[in-house]
Amino acid sequence: MDVRIGLTQTPKELEVHLEDGADPADIRQQVESALADSSTLWFTDRRGRQVGVPAEKLAYVEIGSPQDERRIGFGG
Repeated sequence: MDVRIGLTQTPKELEVHLEDGADPADIRQQVESALADSSTLWFTDRRGRQVGVPAEKLAYVEIGSPQDERRIGFGG
C-alpha cells in the first residue's frame, strides 16, 4: 500500500510504502483523527521506519496500492 502526502509550502511529496495488507479505511481514519486533533500523523513503512507529519502541514493524502494502474500520456 502506498500513501502519498502533499505538504503545504513545498512542491515535494512524501511517499510512504506500507505493508501490502494495510487497510485503506484504517489509514483514512488515522488521517482524519490527526486532522481533528491537530496532532502528528504517524506511519510505519515496510522497513520499520517511522514517518511523522504534523497535521497542520498536510495539503492532501492519497491512499493507493502499488498494483493500481498509473496512466501516463494519451490513450485511445
